[in-house]
Amino acid sequence: MQPFIPERVFFEPQALSYPLGRKLIDQFHRMNIPVWETSTHNRILGIPGKTAPEAYKEAKQTLVVAVRRSKSFQTCKPSAHFQLPLATSCPGMCEYCYLATTLGPKPYLRVYVNIDEILDLARQIIETRSPETTVFEGAATSDPIPVEPYTGSLAKTVEFFGLQEYGRFRLVTKFTAIDTLLGIRHNGHTRFRFTLNCDEVIRKYEHRTPSAADRIAAAGKVLEAGYPLGILIAPIFVFPGWEEAYRALFENLSKELKARLNGRLPENLTFEFITHRFTKRAKAQITKVFPHTTLPLEENTRRFKFGQFGYGKYLYPEEDMAAIKHLFTVLQEEYFPGGKIEYFV
Repeated sequence: MQPFIPERVFFEPQALSYPLGRKLIDQFHRMNIPVWETSTHNRILGIPGKTAPEAYKEAKQTLVVAVRRSKSFQTCKPSAHFQLPLATSCPGMCEYCYLATTLGPKPYLRVYVNIDEILDLARQIIETRSPETTVFEGAATSDPIPVEPYTGSLAKTVEFFGLQEYGRFRLVTKFTAIDTLLGIRHNGHTRFRFTLNCDEVIRKYEHRTPSAADRIAAAGKVLEAGYPLGILIAPIFVFPGWEEAYRALFENLSKELKARLNGRLPENLTFEFITHRFTKRAKAQITKVFPHTTLPLEENTRRFKFGQFGYGKYLYPEEDMAAIKHLFTVLQEEYFPGGKIEYFV
């Protein structure tokens, strides 16, 4: 898959006060990518697109170089204590993505250049909470891998957490440009997770993302580099032949990881299983951006449940949820008996 190359770049003037900001702007000038100044990274004017699908597509090719000013981190349950914001959004165009509702109709990519300040704030939180271990999630509102070749922020973050006695880092990605992270002294303090799905789901709904085979190969490299590895399978769909499709996914994953470990099963492998769900708001936004989507978004086939934030989601019926949970429990125990299911939702 081709690396992410933005078609246009916006930058906050304050970003030029940081070495990374100056480096990025110089690099994009040398690449002959149009660069414009913006007064704020929260509202970008100048992204083309007359229709919702056009605006969405153009936003996914737009990068904003920004300064993060907030002096706090949002919580991040159930995967971690806090979010660690290195970037926002990603170039993938997954039809079901929950960020379609949280980032608005133009979910442009954003990187933060004050990485040292962000990590210093993380250090203060770790020290305040010690000797309890504090876990940070690096991909709550983004996939940081596609922009890593430009920023190097993820490598710096992994090195930072490698030195923290009471700090741990987690990230999850669908992308595969991870070679620059393989030789970093992580000390096992960063759990590298990959979001996988069966070929049918990726082909239909996960546009501009690597194939399942490529993601599995990247997971094998990460495992070989000594990182604690996690597998996130999401969203899980029920469709004709879904059981066989997900079994094939587990079989391919098992073959790759065993090959990297000379036939041994990986230790300390974690799994997160998330079934497909949607809200009315998400459905409205998704059908604007993808008017011909074949996503299963019929409310009358789902079970409605209120969430912790006061709005409801449409989940699979209880019998489907039970069947999904049973299958994935069986697959985990069959192919990775030493693995741990962190949660199923």
